[in-house]
Amino acid sequence: MKNNMPWWIRIPVIFFLIFGLMEFAIESGDQPAFIAYPITLFFLLFVLFLLIAIELILRSIENVMYHTLSKEAQQRYLANSSKPYQWGWAKRLLAKMTGNKPVEEEAEIILDHNYDGIKELDNNLPPWWVYMFYASIIFGIVYMARYHIFNGDNQDVEYEKEVAAAQIDIAEYKKNAKGLVDASTVEVLTEASDLKAGEAIYQSNCVACHMADGGGGIGPNLTDDHWIIGGGIKNIFSTISEGGRAGKGMIAWKQSLKPLEIAQVASYVYALHGQTPANPKDPEGEIWTEEP
Repeated sequence: MKNNMPWWIRIPVIFFLIFGLMEFAIESGDQPAFIAYPITLFFLLFVLFLLIAIELILRSIENVMYHTLSKEAQQRYLANSSKPYQWGWAKRLLAKMTGNKPVEEEAEIILDHNYDGIKELDNNLPPWWVYMFYASIIFGIVYMARYHIFNGDNQDVEYEKEVAAAQIDIAEYKKNAKGLVDASTVEVLTEASDLKAGEAIYQSNCVACHMADGGGGIGPNLTDDHWIIGGGIKNIFSTISEGGRAGKGMIAWKQSLKPLEIAQVASYVYALHGQTPANPKDPEGEIWTEEP
């Protein structure tokens, strides 16, 4: 029996078909399944060996059956097997799409014109070109109806909608991503791990000016209701990040601390309000009232 597809095409086609089905079936996020789950490599290797083994078994069966044939049948089998493989379906498709007549049938479409021995064939337009022309007409009608009759969104409107949706997604992401926080999105962190981290940062960098209990020294008292630049978590974050008053305030810590670290120490400073330090410094600035 003559195979419709040689083994050196059949094995890769089946293998990559199984590989594609595996990638489709296994949920692996942004990574390919064989990278996210290395165990799948053993499965693919097993599939490859299995396909090769099946081909070898079929070859063996074919060889056994060949030796059971008569001499005449063996000769017919060898003659049939020696024929080169041809892409019959591709040739038929090409002939259908081009619409060319065989050379032996060109006499039917030769025109009467004769220019110094040069004759002209009355070929029809290639079917593929005609199909594309009809498709372009249909596309043009649908496009005109969609955008000029029913006022569908054009590229500018679609772009503006996508940008607006992306900005909403970014804002929502920033709310939940502590590492992307800034002065406009910062919220008071209340988790014990964040406050403990903020306390460690405060003890390492702030006690020299504000004292360990926040009572103030070189810097102002952090426990009372008075603030020089402004109270509230957003103002505290901004002051730590950008620095205090020019020339006499504290330095900008954004060069040394990450946004999350600034949010943590700002939340710790925010939590110092209302405590009673051992030696509080006199109030500085104006009374800050937290807006509801």
